[in-house]
Amino acid sequence: MAAAHAAAAATAGPVAGGDGAGRRAPRGRVAAVLGRHPVGLLLAAPYAVFVAAVFAYPLGFAVWMSFHDYFFAAPGAVVDRPFVGLDNYRAVLTDPQVRQAFGNIGVFLVINVPLTAGLALLLAVALNRVVRARTFLRVAFYVPYVTASVAVVGVWLFLFNSDGLVNRVLGPLAPDPSWLVNEGLAMPVIAVFVAWKQLGFFILLYLAALQNVPKELYESAAVDGASAWARFRSVTVPAVRPATALVVILATITGANLFTEPYLLTGGGGPNGSSASPVLVMYQRGIQQGQPDVAAAIGVLLVIGVLVVSAINRRLLERD
Repeated sequence: MAAAHAAAAATAGPVAGGDGAGRRAPRGRVAAVLGRHPVGLLLAAPYAVFVAAVFAYPLGFAVWMSFHDYFFAAPGAVVDRPFVGLDNYRAVLTDPQVRQAFGNIGVFLVINVPLTAGLALLLAVALNRVVRARTFLRVAFYVPYVTASVAVVGVWLFLFNSDGLVNRVLGPLAPDPSWLVNEGLAMPVIAVFVAWKQLGFFILLYLAALQNVPKELYESAAVDGASAWARFRSVTVPAVRPATALVVILATITGANLFTEPYLLTGGGGPNGSSASPVLVMYQRGIQQGQPDVAAAIGVLLVIGVLVVSAINRRLLERD
C-alpha cells in the first residue's frame, strides 16, 4: 500500500508542482468555457448568431421602445424620442381593447392547450399500436401542420359559414348568429382549428416519447390484471410526463402568438373584438395606427405573461 501511494504521489507530482499546475490551469479554464468538445461551439455558432439577431436584439429593442415616446420617422431623420417611463404601460393596462385581447387569449389557451395535449397523446398511443398503414396515418395527421394557414382557413370558412356544411348538417340546431360571427363561439372555434392544425407535430413528439417506455412495464401491469385504461393511466401518462410538459409549453407559446387565424377567420378579431389576440392588437396599434411604443409595451407584457404561465405549467407537470 505504501508503495502504491508513493507511486501515485510520484505520478501526481508534476501536476501538483508549480510549473505543471501553471501549464494545466489555463487549459482547465478554457475547457470550462468551451466544454469538452470546443467544435460544438463552432457548430452551434450560426444558430446562436441567428437567435441573437432575430430574437434577442428585437426583444431588447422592443423593451427600449416601450419606455420611450417612439414613432416612425423617415430613414436617416434625427428625431427626439424622450423617455416616458411607464406611460405606455399605463396606456396599455387601461385600454379596454387590450384587456379584452388578453382575456380572449386566456379563453383560447384554456380550450386549446388541454385539447391539443389530450388528443395528441391519445392519437399517438393509438398510432403506436397500429401495424398496417402506420406511415400513411402519421403523414395524414402531419399534413395540416405543414399546410399554409391561408389555404386551410378557406376550408374552415366553407365549413363554419352561416350557410356552411356544419350548419347544413345541424339544421335547426345550428347557432344563431353563426360560429364565426358569434361573440361567444368565435374564439372557441379558432381554438379548435389551431388544435386540429398543429396536432400532427405534437403527435410526433409523443410518438418519440412512447418509444422510450419499457415494454416490461406494460407486461407487468397486464400480469397484475390492470385494464387497458389502468395501464394508460398508471404507465403511459407518467412515462411521457416530460413530453407532456414540452407539449404544453410549446402549445402555450404558439397560442399566445395567435395572429393569422383571427385575422383571416373573423376579419381581424371580430365580432366586436371577441376574437382579437394581443399580437393582432399589436399589429393594429403599431402598423395601422402608428403607435409602435404602445405595441411594444403590449409585446413585453405578453412575453412576461407567457414566461409566467410556462413556468407554472412546468412546475405542475414535472413535479414528482
